[in-house]
Amino acid sequence: MTIRLLIKCIILLMLLGSCGTESPKADLVIMNAEIWTGNEKEPSATAMAIASDTILAIGNKTEINRFIGDASKVIDLKGGFVTPGFIDSHVHLLMGGNALLSVALRDANTKDEFKSRIAAYAQTLDSGEWILEGNWDHTLWGGELPSKDWIDEFTTENPVVIFRMDGHMVLANSMALDIAGINRETKDLEGGEILRNDNGVPTGILRGSAMTKMLNAIPPMTSTQKRNALTAATSYLLSFGVTSVHDVDSLGTYAIAKEMLDDSELAIRIYSAQPLNRVYGDDLGAAMDKSNGKWLKSGLMKGFVDGSLGSHTAAFSEEYSDRRGDFGFFITDEQELYEQISRADSKNMHVTVHAIGDMANSTLLQTYGKIIKENGSRDRRFRIEHAQHLKTEDIDRFGKLGIIASAQPYHAIDDGRWAEKLIGPERIKTTYAFRSLINGGAILAFGSDWPVAPASPILGIYAATTRRTLDDQNPNGWVPKEKVRVEEALRAYTKNGAYASFDEQLKGILAVGKLADFVILNEDITKIDPIALKDVKVLETYVGGQLKYKRNSAVMNKNHK
Repeated sequence: MTIRLLIKCIILLMLLGSCGTESPKADLVIMNAEIWTGNEKEPSATAMAIASDTILAIGNKTEINRFIGDASKVIDLKGGFVTPGFIDSHVHLLMGGNALLSVALRDANTKDEFKSRIAAYAQTLDSGEWILEGNWDHTLWGGELPSKDWIDEFTTENPVVIFRMDGHMVLANSMALDIAGINRETKDLEGGEILRNDNGVPTGILRGSAMTKMLNAIPPMTSTQKRNALTAATSYLLSFGVTSVHDVDSLGTYAIAKEMLDDSELAIRIYSAQPLNRVYGDDLGAAMDKSNGKWLKSGLMKGFVDGSLGSHTAAFSEEYSDRRGDFGFFITDEQELYEQISRADSKNMHVTVHAIGDMANSTLLQTYGKIIKENGSRDRRFRIEHAQHLKTEDIDRFGKLGIIASAQPYHAIDDGRWAEKLIGPERIKTTYAFRSLINGGAILAFGSDWPVAPASPILGIYAATTRRTLDDQNPNGWVPKEKVRVEEALRAYTKNGAYASFDEQLKGILAVGKLADFVILNEDITKIDPIALKDVKVLETYVGGQLKYKRNSAVMNKNHK
């Protein structure tokens, strides 16, 4: 017996309690495949055996044949390409589900299209129903911000609060503003802005912390609404090969996901984040619940430093190029940020914080470094969500401090259409600096920020490897020196995503003893021109060895707890 087979046998003994002449039999066997395992010790394979929700064996046909029994289901992929299930390290599950069920404005390219879609959707609603999400992008029609005057005539019976695509600016109609008590006399809050017309009347656009009063006026989602939204979100994500997500929503995903798990209706694995500013006292409740770790766990605390580039709420050390005297702003001031992170870290909680502008990232890195020094060295895996615009001197600090860069590559090919107008040619040289971060020793975990961007990891890999902007104006790539290789991007969507949630012992690669989460694609994406990646399709998605999505077929199996 070779050393490799001996090791596998020992692992199987621990898993199944049998190791002898009679091999355990698989429930599912994948044959004649091109498997990218993500496992550096065994990077490729052609066959895989699965028992229950776990990989029993992986290797070649000869090695796997011994695990085939009378009851085994054998699938011949005829050369099909398999990867570990994709892990999206940054989604907003309930927001995304709501967006699927609400008016879609992300691709509204003109002012008239924006208005007509809202008008048509309002006609489908009962009086008093709220119109939410939307995710509009005003750059698509030239940059003019929408106003309540655009939509008031169509929405006299329905309050409207629709997000700009980045989630850091909303448009509210007159009815919604009245409900929230926002009017000419309402003062701006620190870290936010109520846009007003020449007469001082709010236009309906609220930025940063000015959104808080409006968002607090929206009725909380019912249990049924949450369940419907989570079901829609799950189906959507599985269709892109996503088997696990890190959910940074604050609408209460965890409780409804727990109900669905108890009812055997949860079909995707969730690492749930709670708001960092709510860490008080010793009663942490769901914030530290890891009892259902395979399917659902929490413990991640999500905070904010600043806002977004497109809404001019990202904090920079120098002013915006297109707006004199505007540096953006901190949503959470430096001292409060330190106190929030230190408090959570002292409770051994996992901390991640949103930072976009270079000043936001620099301040957060300094804060992390200070807390690491004060609280002592341990495996804490601090994360920065987005890590978008960096000072050159800050890039290597990620690797030195062990900070995970949780980044969303699709944003690069979207923002690349207009970012230089906002921050100039010098600062874009270190924006979405994926290559430099990897070279500096940082661990990159990729995600989508859905519904801000499409939830397709394949499109994310395309963006990270080509950096070709959506307007086709950068055929060789926007800031091309920051491109990464396909296999590096794959690791960021699989192995590194598992590491970013302390789950590397469970998933992220295809190896004996790992969860049988995998995806079948119609192309070997490691061998094609990266430009062709955007046309690659997900054929099937498996979670725990169970088929959860099949292209051109409605497959949504319940999970096995």
